[in-house]
Amino acid sequence: MIEVEDKEEMRKLYFRRHWSIRKIARELHRSRKTVRKAISDSGPPVYKRRVPPPQPVIGPVKGTIDGYLMEDQTAPKKQRHTARRIYQRLVDEHKFQGSEPAVRRYLRALRGKKRGVFIPLEYNAGSSAQADWGAAYVIMKGVKRLVSFFAMKLCYSRKPFIVAFPFEKQEAFFEGHRRAFEFFEGVPHTLIWDNLKAAVKKILTGRNRVEQQSFIAFRSHYLFDSRFITPGEPHENGRVENSIGYVRRNFFVPLPQVESFDELNEMLLKKCQREDDRILPGFKQSIGQMHQKEKEKLLPLPKRPYPCCTYHPVKACSLSYVNFQRNRYSVPVRYAHHNLMLKAFVNRVDICYQD
Repeated sequence: MIEVEDKEEMRKLYFRRHWSIRKIARELHRSRKTVRKAISDSGPPVYKRRVPPPQPVIGPVKGTIDGYLMEDQTAPKKQRHTARRIYQRLVDEHKFQGSEPAVRRYLRALRGKKRGVFIPLEYNAGSSAQADWGAAYVIMKGVKRLVSFFAMKLCYSRKPFIVAFPFEKQEAFFEGHRRAFEFFEGVPHTLIWDNLKAAVKKILTGRNRVEQQSFIAFRSHYLFDSRFITPGEPHENGRVENSIGYVRRNFFVPLPQVESFDELNEMLLKKCQREDDRILPGFKQSIGQMHQKEKEKLLPLPKRPYPCCTYHPVKACSLSYVNFQRNRYSVPVRYAHHNLMLKAFVNRVDICYQD
């Protein structure tokens, strides 16, 4: 291996004294190939292994491990081989004498080769927002309970909005959007989601979806465009995915102690407003300053908000009540035996007769 001092000598003879490669090789007793390498590269020598090192322990079972991984491609996601399970099978079925860390190192090397490469996306002001659901624990009326929270994040300014609900039903999905639009003082031109059941009825090939009729009506009211990510590719919705983790660590630690969802959502709203003062790494302006620019590019809010509910045909029985989700709701006696329409909101139901 040629040393860096020898490289320096050859380079000085070539570039400063203008010796030919032939003369340098003759005088220093080196091959012309070695001289050319020194002239083209002044860096310290780097050892390059020509032959992979022998692996007497893991080598004989590599094919077996690869076979396990091939089987996993058609197995359910939650029933695939872990590193420990592969190690156990190697010991039980092949009398493997190596260690579990050796198996883990081999798997890590395989996964490193398959790891994806992504390009960070940039968005124009007002062009897009991402939305999704998260979950966190709170202490409500002295009892620890899990609540769902709706998260939306503007892609340009990174301004977040969070609101908590007792469930993730479609009426909560709509209500979360309505509150977010009012908080942002406008509607993004395009909204990006995971393939939520509240919006997607069926996933087709590519980006084609059969959408819920009620979701189409909601989208038509606010006039935004929709885009759904590729199944199994959460990085396409990365801004809000990261925001959900940030919210869980910073908004819900320690566990909020509240008496109601109204109190919890008032607390979450104040925390969202405080985010305006944050200056994110790589930015010169705060989230609030960037949102002021973005507001001008958002679609205007409609004159009236969308009725964030789902519709359910019901019929009043002879005892003047209707059944809905294991609850009974009374109606005036004159509507017994009539077909009615129940509107389910997040925190109330409206029962209507005709108009």
